[in-house]
Amino acid sequence: MTAAGTDREAPREAAVAERRLHPVTPFRRAWAPVAVLLGWALHDPDGAHRQLTRLTTATILTALAVLLPAAALYGFLSWWFTHYAVTGTELRIRTGLLFRRTAHIRLERIQAVDVTRPLLARVAGVAKLSLDVMGTDRKDELAYLGEADARALRAELLARAAGFAPERAHEVGEAPERRLLHVPGGVLAVSLLLTGATWGTLGAALVVPPVLWLFTHSLWTVVATAVPLFGAAGASSVGRFVAEYDWTVAESPDGLRIDRGLLDRAHETVPPGRVQTVRIVEPLLWRRRGWVRVELDVAGSSNSVLLPVAPRELAEPLVARVLPGVTVPPAPSLSRPPRRAGRCVPLWWRGYGLTVTDTVFAARRGLLRRSLALVPHAKVQSVRQKQGPWMRCWRLADVHVDTGADKTVTARLRGAEEAARLLHAQAERSRTGRRDARPDRWMT
Repeated sequence: MTAAGTDREAPREAAVAERRLHPVTPFRRAWAPVAVLLGWALHDPDGAHRQLTRLTTATILTALAVLLPAAALYGFLSWWFTHYAVTGTELRIRTGLLFRRTAHIRLERIQAVDVTRPLLARVAGVAKLSLDVMGTDRKDELAYLGEADARALRAELLARAAGFAPERAHEVGEAPERRLLHVPGGVLAVSLLLTGATWGTLGAALVVPPVLWLFTHSLWTVVATAVPLFGAAGASSVGRFVAEYDWTVAESPDGLRIDRGLLDRAHETVPPGRVQTVRIVEPLLWRRRGWVRVELDVAGSSNSVLLPVAPRELAEPLVARVLPGVTVPPAPSLSRPPRRAGRCVPLWWRGYGLTVTDTVFAARRGLLRRSLALVPHAKVQSVRQKQGPWMRCWRLADVHVDTGADKTVTARLRGAEEAARLLHAQAERSRTGRRDARPDRWMT
């Protein structure tokens, strides 16, 4: 038995009605045994080929006659023994055939509730509910629910997380939203074509397999290498286009909402007050058009992208909504490291920059692909100074800022005296920032 939240047992409550998932769920779970065999075949194609050549047609048909009913039975039983219920203080999820697992998810620790609808799920009229819970490394899921049930349960959980009483949570319903920004499909496609990673992975996929064939003359070796390379090339271009198509950002009382996806539709929420770092990324070929990509580090959540591409003048106001009171510092305000930093990192030292305002610690890195990281002072958990032997020779040091999302933002190659002053000043700013920060609340 595992528990998400406090270990203290809640007072005994009245019996609550447990609910099952949608009846289409067994078909989804029946694929698990088949997926294991497919995974083994892809992991060891040579071994899979040798085993198949040894089997007769009758043996293969007999195996299928046993495997398919067994998979169907597994899917049905896993669905039958899965229940969920919402009590006065928590969401309970019971799963398991032989080994039972009960997850107790405290409602006040829920950070985000996302609704995902894969292509086949959209056809069947069902959706998957994913929960980001403070203090856990992975999401708990309810897959699948009817679309209407998924949205109703999401609204209830967010209302309960905001502090509404159980009897009122059903009445609150889905919080209203206001659209802030939409990414056109044409802009997204052009941005991917102007990304170096797209052409780099595609070039590797076209060059490496023929070279391997010349040296090995092994078809299976070429196939085993080509498939992952072409998969990476597709993921960096077509895959990203499919996943980020129709990207829409809206504002609601429960946080910023993101709707996206061409085939699989996802409805995600950026939890209010949980964003630790915002990064504004500028690839080289985007700068002439003034486009940027906005990425996030969110404590207790896996949401990592706020905007796949947008003009800077539209992205910066959105950053101000994610980090209230924070203004993106202009490029001229970022100071470069001293020129002697070129002795440690030739040429690339020009891409580093730093500025500290009353609200944010801002560090830039990169010449071809610029990335400006913004960390509010209230989100800084610790500050460290690091200085290697060669850096000591040139009186340089790095200042590392650690956030609550287990990520680090680094001001590279600062002067040793400046780094020492920055270390003590940032520790004080972080202390006062946490003291004056507003509480993280839903629907306020």
